[in-house]
Amino acid sequence: MPDIVVTFFALGVIAGLARSDLQVPKATYDTLSILLMLTIGLKGGLALHGQLSLALVPELLAAALLGGVIPLVCYPLLRRIVKLDNANSASIAAHYGSVSAGTFAVVLAYLESRGITYSPQATLYLVLMELPAIVVAIILYRRLSGATGNVGHLVHEALTGRGVILLAGGVIIGYLYGAERAETVAPLFMTAFKGLLALFLLEMGLCTAKCMQPFPWGQWRLIVFALCMPFALAFAGAAMGHLMGLPAGSVLVLATLAASASYIAAPAAIRGAIPEADIGLAMFVSLGITFTLNVTLGIPFYHRLVDWMGGAGLF
Repeated sequence: MPDIVVTFFALGVIAGLARSDLQVPKATYDTLSILLMLTIGLKGGLALHGQLSLALVPELLAAALLGGVIPLVCYPLLRRIVKLDNANSASIAAHYGSVSAGTFAVVLAYLESRGITYSPQATLYLVLMELPAIVVAIILYRRLSGATGNVGHLVHEALTGRGVILLAGGVIIGYLYGAERAETVAPLFMTAFKGLLALFLLEMGLCTAKCMQPFPWGQWRLIVFALCMPFALAFAGAAMGHLMGLPAGSVLVLATLAASASYIAAPAAIRGAIPEADIGLAMFVSLGITFTLNVTLGIPFYHRLVDWMGGAGLF
C-alpha cells in the first residue's frame, strides 16, 4: 500500500477528472503552502541545531552544483530531440533543474514512515538546488536568443521569493532555538506535518487534473521526456550521494530532488524572465506528469535503486 498521504493526491486527481465541484480555496492553499514550507525548514533547522560545521560545505556545494548542471543537460535534449523552441526549452529545463517542495515533503514522509534516517542538512538541499537551476536556464536562454536583462535583478527576485524565504527562515529559526525552546510551536508544525501534507496533496491532485485537460497528445515527445528524465536524474542524484558517502536516507532525498520538477518557484521566475515561454506546458509536464510519477511510483523505485547501488558496491 502507498503512504496514506499519496491517496489524498489520488483523490484530488479523481475529483478533478470527474469535474467535481471540490476545490481548496486559494487562501487555504496559500496557508497550507506557507505552513508546509516553514515546517520543512524548521525540521531541518532543529535537526541541525548544534551540528552545523564547515565539514558540510562540500556536500552542500555539490547539491547546488547538481541543481545548476541539470538545466544544461535538459536543454539540448528538449531543443534537439523533443524539438521545442528556445524559450520553452529553457523554461522546461529550469523547471526540471529546480526542485519540488511538495515532492520533498512526500519523500520525508516516506522516510519517516519507514524509520529510515537521513542527515539533518538534507533539508538544505531543497534550498540550494532551487536557485542555481533557474538562474542557469535563464542565462542560457538569454545567451542563445540574444536577449538582454538584469541578471542581478533576477537573482534578487529568486532569493527573496516566498519559498526561499520560508525555507531558509525556518532552517535559521530551528537552528537557533533547538528542539527544547521550540516546544511551544512544535504541535502546529511538527505534529501536524502529515495532515498538512495530505491537504496540500489534495490540492495538487486537483491542479494536476486541470493541467491534464485537455490532454496534449500532440506533445508526445515531451510526455516521453517527462516520464523518462526523472529516472535518469534520480540515478545521477543517487550516484552523487553515494560518491559523497551520505547515509541511505540522504541519498534517497538527493535522488528524489534531482528527479523532481518545480511547479511553484520556477513558474513564477520564468513567467517574468522568459515571457515567450508557455508556462501551461511547463506546468503540464512538471506537475501533471513528473510530480504524479514521483509521488506514486517514483520514490519507492528510487529507494530500491539507492539500495541496489549501495549493495552492488558501485560507488
